[in-house]
Amino acid sequence: MSASKKPLVERVAGWSARHKVIAVVGWLVFVVLAFTVGQHFGQGNVSSYDPGQAGQAERVMDRPVVKQPPAETVLVQARDARRSYASDADMHQAVAQVVAALRALPGSATDIRSPLTSPGMTSGRSALVTFTVPTRDANDDGTTQVAPAMSAVASVAAAHPGLKIEEAGSASLNKAIGKSTGADFRKAEVTSVPVTLVLLLLVFGALVAAGIPLLLAGTAVISAISLLAIPGHWLPVSGTTSSIVLLVGMAVGIDYSLFYLRRVREERALGHTTRAALHTAARTSGKAIVVSGLTVMISLAGLFLTGIDVFSGVAIGTMMVVGIAVLGSLTFLPALLSLLGKGTDRARIPFLGKRQAAARESRLWHAVVNQVVRRPLVWGGVTLAVLVALATPLLGLKLQDAGIHDLPTSVPVVRSLLDIQQAFPGGPEPAQVVVAGDNLTGPAVRSAIAGLHAQVAATHGEIREPITTQLYGPPGADQVLIVNVPLAGASGTDPASVTSLGALRDHALPATLGKVPGVSYAVGGLTAGNHDFNAQLSSRTPLVLAFVLGLAFLLIGITFRSVAIPTVTIILNLVSVGAAYGLMTWIFQDGHLQGPLGFTPYGGVTPWLPLFMFVLLFGLSMDYHVFILSRIRELRQRGESARTAVAGGIASSAGVVTSAAAIMVAVFSIFATLSIIEFKVFGITMAAAVLLDATVVRGVLLPAALSLLGERLWPRRREALAGIPHDGTEVTMVR
Repeated sequence: MSASKKPLVERVAGWSARHKVIAVVGWLVFVVLAFTVGQHFGQGNVSSYDPGQAGQAERVMDRPVVKQPPAETVLVQARDARRSYASDADMHQAVAQVVAALRALPGSATDIRSPLTSPGMTSGRSALVTFTVPTRDANDDGTTQVAPAMSAVASVAAAHPGLKIEEAGSASLNKAIGKSTGADFRKAEVTSVPVTLVLLLLVFGALVAAGIPLLLAGTAVISAISLLAIPGHWLPVSGTTSSIVLLVGMAVGIDYSLFYLRRVREERALGHTTRAALHTAARTSGKAIVVSGLTVMISLAGLFLTGIDVFSGVAIGTMMVVGIAVLGSLTFLPALLSLLGKGTDRARIPFLGKRQAAARESRLWHAVVNQVVRRPLVWGGVTLAVLVALATPLLGLKLQDAGIHDLPTSVPVVRSLLDIQQAFPGGPEPAQVVVAGDNLTGPAVRSAIAGLHAQVAATHGEIREPITTQLYGPPGADQVLIVNVPLAGASGTDPASVTSLGALRDHALPATLGKVPGVSYAVGGLTAGNHDFNAQLSSRTPLVLAFVLGLAFLLIGITFRSVAIPTVTIILNLVSVGAAYGLMTWIFQDGHLQGPLGFTPYGGVTPWLPLFMFVLLFGLSMDYHVFILSRIRELRQRGESARTAVAGGIASSAGVVTSAAAIMVAVFSIFATLSIIEFKVFGITMAAAVLLDATVVRGVLLPAALSLLGERLWPRRREALAGIPHDGTEVTMVR
């Protein structure tokens, strides 16, 4: 086959292999330029807003005239339920001491309110002291300034052992989350690289070969995170986005390297030169990498259809890192392998290196797949029944934000928040009614606020006292009034809180502020933000699923010139994801394994996780699926029977697929050790999905389905590989 008639993937890889020094140096220059560009553009600071009315409120609160310092609450509570604040001298003394200690720290506490000066701050044996933490600017979360206040409150608590004196609020919670996540990610970063390297050493049996996937993945991640600075100036890109880019980049970079390097080793073991092996790898594994990469990017692009700000940054970042990894696999990787030659097998591990360098077919998977293709209905039916049983808990899935349950109750500030919410439901996380318009200090608005107080009784406790107001901006134009309205409910995200939000939005506000001409209002806050986010997600999820499944169907169908293959692909992916989500529901919503995994179940799963993980899993599963199907088609086009091609294709690719999956499962499993429950859910579910997908689904269900479809699925097309004899060696080589 002449060079001009070769597929583009093979031509690019061939050029890179022939000009190996230029290609390797060019890639490294690209990485350095990307890093330089990222440093030049700097970190963007685009705010992310919730959809709906909550987002409208957030945009108004983002105006320069509105500066809301973090709010903190101190609970003073008698440990004996028979005591009462009204008649307890010790509680009165403790409240006075807390107030005095806070007043002595003007750099940590301002706007102090307590039962000594304000009504509505007591309930039975409990009393509240509230204050705000002064901040330097809008981006300051008060985590540094709140520390002295926390120490002062702790000193008062030590002096009153008969009382429970606890502080919690946005600043102290952010401080705890920052400390926890910082330690978690440091542990994950320190753990993941050595674990990955050890597994790669076991896969390749040589230090040089094991380092190549890490090199490609690492340079792709560095480039993508650096280049994120460009879209970060018009899209919300957070630290979480960078963490996800790191995870996805390492996963696909290692997968693509494994596919390519494994095929090169396999061809060399058959006696072919490194150059011939590289051409074969480019024509087979290279094409599979391009198809799987495009599928991953298409899947991730579906996140744009949600219309949710936070997904936009994640989508662009992950698409960038996948695209860069594909580019590196087609240019840098073949050039590096050509430059190293057989040097990739240097620094072998004793008793392991020589065996792994041979890249032999997996005996275990050969035996399993042969059994499956002989009795596809039995093996496929039993396996499908097991996976459906695993997916059954998914029928009871409830989407609910974790709220304060993001961290386990072993964290002191979380226990304090739970105690405060139990004593004063709705107090720590009130709804924020953001009012804008003319004459916000006039009699009409004052009358409406008074009417809102009256609505406490009219809504039968759905909205509660104390209702407070804060006015921002100079007299005249551009003033903003924020009305804090406590809601019923235990956490701010539970069904009772959502019901209370409906009472506020649909009844209390239309009857009061809704009748004032010249003003507009929107309800924000934790409950409103989560409700509007979930509503938007629910309405857009069918569109995202249709987009991802539809385009993946077209891409796989065009690649393999079949309707049955993309149909099987989508069904298998849905079964795999369904089983993993069933485990997710059983563990995290129903509370199984909460002790070993260290989390507090709250009866639901964070709403954004299932859709995001579906998009990511659907894309990542294509790495294995396309690679396996390509090997099957290759054998079929050489003249093998359909069943022989299925068995041989899966057995010959099972080793690298299992190895890639093992690395990904190990990395995802590290997330189970982190403190934040969302990370635990993500890590455990992704690890379970990848494990099921790479073993049970690809090793049993896929060959069973392909065997049942039979010969008609894989028509022999020897002419499609003209110039390639039976063993796959290329006749006309590019010199």
